[in-house]
Amino acid sequence: MRKILLLLACIGPGLLYAQPHDSWLNPKKVVPYVPTSPETVAAMLKLGGVGKNDLLIDLGCGDGRIVITAAKEYGARGIGVDIDPERIKEARENAQKEGVAGLVEFRQGDLFDTDIGKATVVTLYLLPEVNLKLRPKLWRDLKPGTRVVSHSFDMGDWKPDKQEHVGGSEIFLWMIKAR
Repeated sequence: MRKILLLLACIGPGLLYAQPHDSWLNPKKVVPYVPTSPETVAAMLKLGGVGKNDLLIDLGCGDGRIVITAAKEYGARGIGVDIDPERIKEARENAQKEGVAGLVEFRQGDLFDTDIGKATVVTLYLLPEVNLKLRPKLWRDLKPGTRVVSHSFDMGDWKPDKQEHVGGSEIFLWMIKAR
């Protein structure tokens, strides 16, 4: 029995890293659901310059509040993506209640596999290590001029174009540059 436990202790950590990225850096497991305050949502949308011609994609959308507010306040179209089916169900119900179901949609999925190429604004409330892992996808998939707005967490050495303090939070804005 001791030999088996010793073997598991030795190879167990290696098995973690042998798994596909979505099992060891799964946003559902790594990023807890923490709702963004209405004040911060409003500031994020303002900082991102959201308007009626925008397609906003919220990666890790939770209950859909950012996408719904963008639709309700600015007439923007929106897509919310979350790995948690309960959050997606809640977001769809919230969109119905707020009368914006025709402008928004919510998809259950992995944010790393989501097609973000048509977005004009991408919003995030993830964790620093997830932002860093997502950064190459943002650079690769988004068109120049697309705005990326993050609540609380930056992107390491990718310096924001703007940064604001709202309530007890920091929000960051990056503009995707021409390649």
